[in-house]
Amino acid sequence: MRHPGGVFEQIEKTPSREDDIPADLEEDLRAFGCKLIHQAGVLLKQKQVAVATAQILFQRFWYVSSMKQFGIGDVGMGALYLASKLEECSLRMRDLINVYDLLLQRNKHMLDMQNSTVHSPEFRYAPMSYFGNTFYDLKDALVVAEMQILKRLGFSVNVVLPYNTLVNYLRVLGLTGHPDVCTRAWGYLNDALQTPVYALYAVPTIVCAAILFTTRFLGICLPSTPPNCWWELFDADWEDVWSVCGYIMRLYRPRSAEEKSRVLGLVSKKGVRQWLEEHEPVD
Repeated sequence: MRHPGGVFEQIEKTPSREDDIPADLEEDLRAFGCKLIHQAGVLLKQKQVAVATAQILFQRFWYVSSMKQFGIGDVGMGALYLASKLEECSLRMRDLINVYDLLLQRNKHMLDMQNSTVHSPEFRYAPMSYFGNTFYDLKDALVVAEMQILKRLGFSVNVVLPYNTLVNYLRVLGLTGHPDVCTRAWGYLNDALQTPVYALYAVPTIVCAAILFTTRFLGICLPSTPPNCWWELFDADWEDVWSVCGYIMRLYRPRSAEEKSRVLGLVSKKGVRQWLEEHEPVD
């Protein structure tokens, strides 16, 4: 792992878990926050490097902060704004706020539909007033979130993306000529952005996990018997590669309607605090 030793406790017991947020719920909220970042990036036609960087910063943030103190919507918005500056493809603050307002309204509509027995009309976006409280509340939340990410990460915002490494590894393994290999492995790397693996493992390990998924899905055989294991070419440890695969596989597990509805209702810190009060353990 990238952060062995003294930081292991911080990984096992995140601030959110210290505040009694269950591990599975924290994972789902992390994934949903990254989905919101991705959706905002698509709507804003932002470059993939900025969107991926934002998702990695978002994941790192929750190892030093609790979801009881900061909402995943606000932090996601701040992460995308900061990442766009870091990757030199800046966004207008107003555009980002508009897009997140749309996403949050759609999120509320989906939650209302799931909690209602009456058929709801299809979603229609109601643009906010630039002189109303909503715009200024979101603007303040964006500025605070960006500042908190920088402060709590100690201005350590350097991010190494895995895409160039993937192409190089596929060339070394002679897989670039196989149809669908690069596209599918690239997709697994993007899916992994919804998990904490980029905050926990080195890029070569994550890339090896994506290649392992791809070759097994497509039925491509690679040397996997000691001492001729293909991942050892890239200094990756099998246990770490397998652990990364586990994080990604958990994204694909089926979720009940109740679990989906629960995540939709916890985008803000207010929703998380209310949920914790309702599920407070009885002594």
